[in-house]
Amino acid sequence: MSALLEIDNLSLDFRTRGGTIRALEQVSLSVAAGETVGVVGESGSGKSVLSFAVMGISDAAARITAGHVRFEGRELHAADLAKLRGAEMAMIFQNPRVALNPIRAVGKQIEDVLRRHAGVNGTEARHRAVEMLSKVRIPDPERRAAAYPFEMSGGMCQRVMIALALACSPKLLIADEPTTGLDVTTQAAIMDLIGDLARETGMSTILITHDLGLAAQRCDRIAVMHAGHLVEVAATSDLFDRPAHPYTRKLIATTPRPSVGLADLEPIPGSLPDLRGVLPPCRYSQRCERYEAICETTPLPRVDVGSAHVVHCARPL
Repeated sequence: MSALLEIDNLSLDFRTRGGTIRALEQVSLSVAAGETVGVVGESGSGKSVLSFAVMGISDAAARITAGHVRFEGRELHAADLAKLRGAEMAMIFQNPRVALNPIRAVGKQIEDVLRRHAGVNGTEARHRAVEMLSKVRIPDPERRAAAYPFEMSGGMCQRVMIALALACSPKLLIADEPTTGLDVTTQAAIMDLIGDLARETGMSTILITHDLGLAAQRCDRIAVMHAGHLVEVAATSDLFDRPAHPYTRKLIATTPRPSVGLADLEPIPGSLPDLRGVLPPCRYSQRCERYEAICETTPLPRVDVGSAHVVHCARPL
């Protein structure tokens, strides 16, 4: 499959009063047309920072210091991203109540996207907004189009976010923790909805989550991040059958599974390193039980451990 999105050796810093935070370092990842790729890791590993960089909506303190982002083979710049966002690239944010405009009816917010990117106005825009609410399975969409976010449940707000993101049939959807704060039943319904719409349209999806179980169920490939490094990428089944990076193995060991009792879950020792100042080549080295002097080798090696299974580690498992 040809790559729709290519992230090539992307590095990003945040310039703060407390020093420069090296949030991403030499991250490379591709997403093929129609593929669903999961990006997993602990909170603070850089998952959302990566997605914001791809969409061109990083904080003002952020600076891309190296690397490239390409969409359909062309390198993206600020002007390109302004045209593509909402039209060909879209994003679902973690907290829909924060992302939605609290003083504008949800139907009007979808109409705004359609006017901006699809060139439709008036009655047609309203009709298509209601149609999108129906497509994301919101009951009585005509009435709900006039509702405000505070009048809707968390699950309904998340469905509105999906309708906003998909209004212009984008080729790429980034879903950043789309089930945060939702009950288990609603989580499953939201993920089923995203999966169904992706299959219907051939859309590519990046699913950002700390939940490996969710990624295992929904993704074709999984990319594992730790402290701004992409440490392992593999097909989902291969990653769970043969995790090659020590961090990936620890992440899997912390994930509840039907065959494992709560007492058998293993915590990951230590914590994420401070991303300011001088950092070791492997940012997991101080937490790793396999650490040896070779782990201080620069640059961190890229090792192919199987078909399309890549790990960045001096001592893979």
